Amino acid sequence: MEVVLASQSPRRRALLEQIGFLKFAVRPALGEERVDSALSPSQLVEALSRQKALEVRDAASDGTLIIAADTVVALDAAVLGKPGSPLDAARMLRLLSDREHTVYTGLTVCRGCNIITEHEGTKVRFRPLTEDEIARYIATGEPMDKAGAYGIQGYGGLFVSSICGDYFNVVGLPICRLGRILTRFGVDVSDQWTKEDKLQ
Repeated sequence: MEVVLASQSPRRRALLEQIGFLKFAVRPALGEERVDSALSPSQLVEALSRQKALEVRDAASDGTLIIAADTVVALDAAVLGKPGSPLDAARMLRLLSDREHTVYTGLTVCRGCNIITEHEGTKVRFRPLTEDEIARYIATGEPMDKAGAYGIQGYGGLFVSSICGDYFNVVGLPICRLGRILTRFGVDVSDQWTKEDKLQ
């Protein structure tokens, strides 16, 4: 079975490898994202992950299993995606300072006409941040390709005072939920852990 990750995120790739997928293709969706501004954050990430999965599926061979995800940070009514500039990253980090936010990841798995889309939400609280900390963090470059302008698995983890929910969801791929969805496609990842030939 061919498996395709419809994302260019190195973090999602590493998480797939961590749970047993050692051979899979990476084919990120390239189409323009179509977003309905009336959608809630959870609906938004579901819609975007589904768009990505269907775009990649349409160019894949029959029987290919597609995995797609999209992550945003939600603070009250504001949805924070990837920052467009260092100034935008600083704005986001100031908003998150000393507050709780929710990280949503939409997850779509499809093979042919069989499509399952769900989402995961995780609550994260930041400690208070100083302007100097924000400036130094932005200077590392880490915030620039991450929703909400931080990476919990990197330097940004120093800002997180508490988390409620799936840690891996904050990284960008809720692997527990993914595993449950995969079983509905007849794929039990744990079957592969003791085999020489991993999932491919």
